[in-house]
Amino acid sequence: MRLATYNIEWFANLFDAEDNLLLDGERSSRHGVDRYTQGQAIAQVLRRIDADAVMVVEAPNTGRSQRTTRALERFAAEAGLRAREAVSGFPNDTQQEIALLFDPDVLDARHDARSSADAPRFDGVFGIDLDVDAQADQVRFSKPPLELAVTTKGGPDKKGVELRMIGAHLKSKAPHGARTKNEVTTVSIANRRKQLAQAIWLHRRVAEHAAAGEHVVVLGDLNDGPGLDEFEKLFGQSSVEIVMGSLLNDPHAQSLLRPRTTVLPSTSRFYNPETKRYFCALLDYVMISHSLMGLQPKWRIWHPFEDAECYGDAELRQALLNASDHFPVTLDIALA
Repeated sequence: MRLATYNIEWFANLFDAEDNLLLDGERSSRHGVDRYTQGQAIAQVLRRIDADAVMVVEAPNTGRSQRTTRALERFAAEAGLRAREAVSGFPNDTQQEIALLFDPDVLDARHDARSSADAPRFDGVFGIDLDVDAQADQVRFSKPPLELAVTTKGGPDKKGVELRMIGAHLKSKAPHGARTKNEVTTVSIANRRKQLAQAIWLHRRVAEHAAAGEHVVVLGDLNDGPGLDEFEKLFGQSSVEIVMGSLLNDPHAQSLLRPRTTVLPSTSRFYNPETKRYFCALLDYVMISHSLMGLQPKWRIWHPFEDAECYGDAELRQALLNASDHFPVTLDIALA
């Protein structure tokens, strides 16, 4: 079975208010790419990775007249994808939803939000002391993680395998609205503090599932990694390290914790207009519980300049560049 996570940059803007595809020559929200080119590129990439389930980060919007699942299923039909059914969770007001596209012939997936005293439901409020003043701060997710109960239709005994799958997109630490250097520092520290609180919240849910003996898969864009910026020094850990803890495995994330003697992997590519250069970052992950490590897991980042097969295929390479500023991460695992 192949599981994937894919942050598709402003996917929502390829649909109108009624979730009809806008595949025309008008500009998309992807810089320098029109809507037809981006839409065709997304379809080509998704067909090529051919995953049984794709956690779509920045999925189409759910709103007054729009539905994330309807838009994704229409796109899947247009693109001819096996992963043709969609499920989403709590909508948010950022026009960047989290949803799962999956092949119903291979697995079943349903939204199944959980709540406990230590980790409330992800659309709720999490109380935690962020600044050591003995008073609980109230933390919310701008994009509530998507909690899914997943059951495969195969497996070694043909009875299916049950998974707890969580799709996440943690809030960016960018200091939006800050004008002075001091404001940038203040906002950055506050955003880092909030993101770490969200990571603790997510990790507690993972810990509950692991303690219950359940298989856990966490997929998505954690917008962070060890050593990503100087503000991490104030808190000692990145949100990636917190989410993963000692319970989850992802070789790309774990490579960041080792002495850096080699080139690090990356899952995204951004343009800096000030330096006029591109820079890469490792932001997207597929983390699995120890209980799944015996099923021959194999991770792959479909980076057009780091994966030899992607680079050697000119059409795929260009599609990956046109589709998004992030690249898919896949996990092949012997679940079915």
